[in-house]
Amino acid sequence: MAHALVVPHAGDPAFVDDWSISAPAPGKLRIKVSACGLNFADMLMIQGKYQDTPLRPFVPGMEICGQVMEPGDGTSDFSVGDRVVAFCGHGGLAEEVVVDAVRCRKVPDTMIDIVAAGFQIAYGTSHLALIRRARLKKGEALVVLGAAGGVGLTAVEIGHATGARVIAVARGADKLEVARAAGADETLDADTDDLRGALKALGSADVVYDAVGGAMGEAALRALRPEGRFLTIGFASGDVPVAKLNHLLVKNVDVIGVYWGGYLKFAPDVLTDSIGALMEWHADGRITPHISNVLPFDKALEGLELLRTRQATGKVVITL
Repeated sequence: MAHALVVPHAGDPAFVDDWSISAPAPGKLRIKVSACGLNFADMLMIQGKYQDTPLRPFVPGMEICGQVMEPGDGTSDFSVGDRVVAFCGHGGLAEEVVVDAVRCRKVPDTMIDIVAAGFQIAYGTSHLALIRRARLKKGEALVVLGAAGGVGLTAVEIGHATGARVIAVARGADKLEVARAAGADETLDADTDDLRGALKALGSADVVYDAVGGAMGEAALRALRPEGRFLTIGFASGDVPVAKLNHLLVKNVDVIGVYWGGYLKFAPDVLTDSIGALMEWHADGRITPHISNVLPFDKALEGLELLRTRQATGKVVITL
């Protein structure tokens, strides 16, 4: 048994309770969790609105850093005591978790636990989206919506590291300053009356990275140049933007869906290679993860509330 944040049956609030942890089956690792990175998807999962929400009761927490306690058969690449990151999908907000070994990777000494815990999904999503899916090139104009959030800030960094001209869109001067510190060349307040016009005044966009959706996403889509690429990352606003197909046709625009976790089902090596490259970028100082809040386990729900109310910049990490 291990202490965990348990999401019970519908209608009841999450609470800390004992949670049964089984011995690792072949191909799995039992890991002692040191830190868990929170994601907007954790909150959606608790609300029952995420595409991969498990059956209740369950433990949220999609990504963790910790130490291998017990390797299952067929996991010879890992040993007791190895420090690893793992994409759990869920189950990470607990003292221990059992994870498929193929979802784990050893952590280099250059990366501390709280950084490693919140590294995979945010950086992995942006790297996959911008490098593989959008084929972002040096000198292109990249617009990042929600630029101070967990994934948005990593898109600013990766866009800057790629040599793109980064236009960051976020709400408020403080968040825009965080985006500028991460490498944004231009910043726009999300509360502008005419986002499309403001983007066109800056020369329009070759690529839009949209983790917000709603009216903001629709405005940015209409500000794309011919042969522009619109990356659908998520819908933090709660509204899915509407893309008119005739606009896509006339301007030869691509709308590209990006679901990082989906690659585990059909091309897991893509994610493994991406995380490996990003860890090298981190070791070389090309990217510097921004963590706005580090909270103890008993404040995990407060951490999720920071995401819901958009008070956090960068990542929120829970320590155990």
